[in-house]
Amino acid sequence: MKFTNAHEVISYLYTLPHLHAKSDLSYIKRILAVLDNPQDKVKTLHVTGTNGKGSTSYYLSNLLQKAGQKTGLFVSPFVREFNERIQLNGQDIPDQDLVKTANIVEEALTKIRQQDEEFSLVTFEYEVALAFEYFALNHCDYAVIEVGIGGEHDKTNVIMPAVSIITTVGLDHEQIIGPTLADIAVEKSGIIKYKRPVVLGNVPELVLPVLTEKAEKEKAPVYLLNRDYHLQAKERFEYRFADRQLHFKLRPEVEGYDIAIAVTAFLLLKLPLNDEQIMQAIDQTVIPGRYQLLSNKPTIILDGAHNIQAMKNLLKFVRKSHQEPGKIKVLMTMMKDKDLAQVFSLFKDEEVTLTTIPYPRAAKLADFPAAVRARYRYEADYQVAYRKLRENLQTGDTLLITGSFYLVSAILKLEEDRCEFKE
Repeated sequence: MKFTNAHEVISYLYTLPHLHAKSDLSYIKRILAVLDNPQDKVKTLHVTGTNGKGSTSYYLSNLLQKAGQKTGLFVSPFVREFNERIQLNGQDIPDQDLVKTANIVEEALTKIRQQDEEFSLVTFEYEVALAFEYFALNHCDYAVIEVGIGGEHDKTNVIMPAVSIITTVGLDHEQIIGPTLADIAVEKSGIIKYKRPVVLGNVPELVLPVLTEKAEKEKAPVYLLNRDYHLQAKERFEYRFADRQLHFKLRPEVEGYDIAIAVTAFLLLKLPLNDEQIMQAIDQTVIPGRYQLLSNKPTIILDGAHNIQAMKNLLKFVRKSHQEPGKIKVLMTMMKDKDLAQVFSLFKDEEVTLTTIPYPRAAKLADFPAAVRARYRYEADYQVAYRKLRENLQTGDTLLITGSFYLVSAILKLEEDRCEFKE
């Protein structure tokens, strides 16, 4: 097969299966070997965590660019378009490069199939192969690699990173890497590599020994939040690590942790960047779909929070910054395989409207728990739901769109189309 445009590549990726019969790294290692192991030609930083791994990856990417490093970034999910998944120096992979790289991967697949005609990749493996090949082709100095799910068995776990990062450990994807918090910690500890430093963020005391014991076994130096590096929220965030003291604009507390983690990992690389440049790089970083302010008057916030920990953090921030006597209105859907009952138990006085999106995993009305259906109204058409909510916002109201990056993406697209139409 030879691709001629980006639409063909992206459409093809979505026709691939999501899982193999066995969950190991043999398939991704085989395709990378035929591609001459592009993942070994670029220095990497490996980022996992239940929450915060995307934000941390964006902050790291910006710091590396500021230090003059040609920087690759592999993240998921995308918010506006697929090309966001693979970036070079903050720019999405251009369509023509996506096509070129996909055709190189196809050539490698053809070689393998001459000996093993049944060989195939799942969607995420193909995306990982694309990213590593693209970064190697462009001679990146560093690539920041965000894990898909977990760590040990994730298809990105074929690298020997300069630094490993575990942002948080919480409950999410329990069916795949759980069911317990300890199971999830064991899976995430899989990115800790021999003698490579590991930066740990806000990790629960309960499972911290799981990570530190793995690090000890691998002789990997550990840098732990509130022990080796520190963050305090005052009028601004104040950060300390070794002899460095920095400060950053105040934002949600969890974003502060992500900043502290990213800065610590960056400082371990000993690249030439002074304090002022580090602070600038952080404050200039824009993370799509995370605490994203779409409008100030009225206040409309987009955030892809899709598990209990992320939703808890988001609601804490929104409630704290919300001005009475206005109302907090929420438009949300979630994937039906998430812990819906737990997430919805977090809501108090918020006015929630349930919706859905045209995506196979998205919850429809019947997928929401009975108590949730009884409590909140449901509008099947997310566009109608959003327009109604937006038009009826009163002074002081806050509208929050959340529960899924797919919904955030759809609303952003809706807003872009609305602005183009007005122009």
